[in-house]
Amino acid sequence: MNWDDTRIFLAVARSGQILGAAKALNLNHATVARRLTALEEALGSKLFTRKTNGSELSGEGERFLIHAERMESAMLAATEAAGADSAIEGTVRVGAPDGFGVAFLAPRLGELTERHKGLRIELVPVPRAFSLSRREADIAVTLERPREGRLVARKLTDYRLGLYASRAYLERNGTPDSLDALPAHRLVGYVEDLLFTASLDYTGEFTRLWRSSLAISSAMGQTEAVRAGAGIGILHAFMAQRDRDLVPVLPQHTLTRNYWTVMHEDLRNLRRVALVSEFLSEIVTRDRAIF
Repeated sequence: MNWDDTRIFLAVARSGQILGAAKALNLNHATVARRLTALEEALGSKLFTRKTNGSELSGEGERFLIHAERMESAMLAATEAAGADSAIEGTVRVGAPDGFGVAFLAPRLGELTERHKGLRIELVPVPRAFSLSRREADIAVTLERPREGRLVARKLTDYRLGLYASRAYLERNGTPDSLDALPAHRLVGYVEDLLFTASLDYTGEFTRLWRSSLAISSAMGQTEAVRAGAGIGILHAFMAQRDRDLVPVLPQHTLTRNYWTVMHEDLRNLRRVALVSEFLSEIVTRDRAIF
């Protein structure tokens, strides 16, 4: 079996399209299709169901994917071992929720690339879940510990959420004296049908009568809207407390959630991935007080 053909199989499986895989691999469409056919003939199995809008893994393809990913990890480990005495090099992609990714990670990751000149970090700070099996990220910062899959998880930290409003909003509208008074105010919240994990569905823990007059699908967006005076919102304390224009509302009422680092089991021993994972733990431990 040709490793290059397996590499092409992985690219098609992850993109869901022959054309998308061709672009990612910098190959032409015909070459990818031909090599994929050659792999299927070598295995005696049909790995994909090819449709007009993409390529979907067959049952045989799903089973082969497990072995192909192990082959990929072995190749990465072998390549890294060959250069074990050299500096850390290569790319590590980190997926994270937008609040943590933008407000906390982005200002600190330059420290790591300064230490290791050959290391390239790709930070993807967006409000969504990442598929580690499809290599959408090498490391994901998640809000829940995964219960399934060949994944390695480590708790990073707890963090607090609380009610905040801008000084200007409170001067115009007054400060609620209880949770029961919240529905009388303009509230800033999330877009419910776009939540990617149940742990983000927390308005009911403040009041079951919560109705957002402004709903935004990102933590950063909610923070900016509240800061601009749009209403009272449930914000990450580590983001809100650094802004003098944001005032805690009913500070005795807070929520606690968790951040976890998660990586695929096949990548845990890659030096560059392990290094980035350790760095995330290092900076969170160093700055734990802000959470």
